[in-house]
Amino acid sequence: MALNIIDIAKLAGVSKSTVSRYLNNGYVSVEARDKIKKVLDETGFTPQRQAKGMRTKKTNLIGVIVPKISSETPSRVVEGITEILSPNGYDILIANTNLSIEKELEYLNIFKSNQVDGIIFMATKVMEKHIEVIKSLEVPIVVVAQDVKDCSSVYFNEFQATEDITNYLIKKGHKKIGYIGVYEEDKAVGLYRKQAYINTLKNNNIEINYDNIKIGNFEEKSGYILAKEIMEGTDVPTAIVAVTDNLALGAIEYLIENKYRVPEDIAVVGMGDSKTARVITPKLTTIHYHYKTAGRKSAEIMLSKLDNEKKESVVEKVKLDCLLVERNSV
Repeated sequence: MALNIIDIAKLAGVSKSTVSRYLNNGYVSVEARDKIKKVLDETGFTPQRQAKGMRTKKTNLIGVIVPKISSETPSRVVEGITEILSPNGYDILIANTNLSIEKELEYLNIFKSNQVDGIIFMATKVMEKHIEVIKSLEVPIVVVAQDVKDCSSVYFNEFQATEDITNYLIKKGHKKIGYIGVYEEDKAVGLYRKQAYINTLKNNNIEINYDNIKIGNFEEKSGYILAKEIMEGTDVPTAIVAVTDNLALGAIEYLIENKYRVPEDIAVVGMGDSKTARVITPKLTTIHYHYKTAGRKSAEIMLSKLDNEKKESVVEKVKLDCLLVERNSV
């Protein structure tokens, strides 16, 4: 008996539009997806798009998982990805996790279950659960912003970047340098930048005041709160390294509200070179990360894997250097 989408919807107990979204790789709840898949498996129903995919093993769709689409960094990465993929006939499906580990795992599994030719994953924390899903994938994956073992990755020279910005402060005469960071589960931003900051102070024979090392989250409010804690301490620094521009902006907001002059009373530096860093007063000294280039490189690696099946299992690593940008906050 010949079946159509309406028949599949009735058998699965879902709407016709839900079946259509499933067949076109759109978002469908896990429960509905399982029902539809069961019906398709039992009936052997193969729609034209899926039949084409089975014959060619290609859908020309790449799943892109980002931590927070509203922030500037992911948008720059995605811009680089599309610059490479679009001229080569690929469209992207963007999954926004809003910094949720559960959502990251969910979208990895959704892309695993649906037909995409590959996955580009802009990662923050990479846990054992992520590794398990990544190992189970039958399509190539490229990770951006974290160096993941046994997985093709495009990431940044975090040690060089943090050493550069800390050394810059030291050369400007600063000996008491505070630090505002994030949780170390994010190895690139949380762990490596903190290690590089500490190592740089040690290499310059500068005493480290661990009371002036504060750890929070990525929100601007966190920078405000942690700057307050530092400035209310017993050994106030003359400079603060913030591991993101967002945290630096929060710190500057607190300082200005409390009558500190930046940079006359205290210097503040960030990392990321956001658009806001270029227009605030004072303009922020920071580190420029080539996020768009990272997106382009990840897409180039993906294309090489898709164009050559033998390269699917080849692990490619690209480490990008960063650039110190001098402005007015030091």
